[in-house]
Amino acid sequence: MPSVSVWRRLGRWGLFSASLLLCSVSPSHAASKDEVASAFARQARYLAEQALSYEHGEGVRRDPEHAAVLYCESARLGDPEAMYALGWMYANARGVVRNDEYAGTLFAMAAFLGNAHAEKMTRYTGDYTGAVPDCLHPPASTLLAEWPADELIAAMSGDRQRIARLLVEHAPRYGIRPRFALAIALAESNLNPSALSPKNAMGVMQLIPETAERFNVRKPLDPEENIKGGLAYLRWLLAYFEGDIALVAAGYNAGEGAVERYRGVPPYRETQKYVERILAFVRNRQHPYDSSVVAPSSAISTFRLAAQKEQDS
Repeated sequence: MPSVSVWRRLGRWGLFSASLLLCSVSPSHAASKDEVASAFARQARYLAEQALSYEHGEGVRRDPEHAAVLYCESARLGDPEAMYALGWMYANARGVVRNDEYAGTLFAMAAFLGNAHAEKMTRYTGDYTGAVPDCLHPPASTLLAEWPADELIAAMSGDRQRIARLLVEHAPRYGIRPRFALAIALAESNLNPSALSPKNAMGVMQLIPETAERFNVRKPLDPEENIKGGLAYLRWLLAYFEGDIALVAAGYNAGEGAVERYRGVPPYRETQKYVERILAFVRNRQHPYDSSVVAPSSAISTFRLAAQKEQDS
């Protein structure tokens, strides 16, 4: 077990982390703290899962350096598995320069949060020293006061913060709630403006060439132009599916044609998990929409009937 002094130092680190997560929540937002914490936990777990894929090359090109970046962002959001994994990378010089002080601190932090393997590793790297990689230090930024999910933006790296704030700035101009826009962008690319999928989906909003052309995006790897194209598509989908967020998310992931063909969320595992993640982040099934953008899907009544049957069962 860690010594009493180590626990005290870890306790201070834990209090510091908690203050980072909740520092901008005013008394009037106290009721939203659980919601914010839940959003942090979901995003931290998602980042850790992405990092694991890049670490081992599972479904993506193996990239230990990128894995370390993702693990660090997840660790900063409080995920003990990410702390352990990043500690292991520092202990073994995988994707990062070996640093036993960083490794020891990360293992001790993970152990403090209940990771059983981490405590054993401190025997080899040394105990908690307080030294952590730069990516674990909170970015110096002022949080926006009115939107609880901004705590999530504030914990991001500087580059991703810039993309997130660009997205939040443009979303209302397209009639999109910033929280919904951010949920889509995080699920699509984790706010990576250079992201390129095996299906040739590009940029922050992962626009395929056909969608980019459809919404007049000439430079899909330009972050602002890509975001505008993605928001324009979301606005269209919201009108087409009359504000049903599950159908809109499914349409964004699999195409509106697939949603119509299956009369609801398609039975693709990837799409179903995608929709679940969006709904969990947004915490709402309906979104306002502009009916002048496009006529609704002819199958909308079928969708509603299916949804009602699902609720009644």
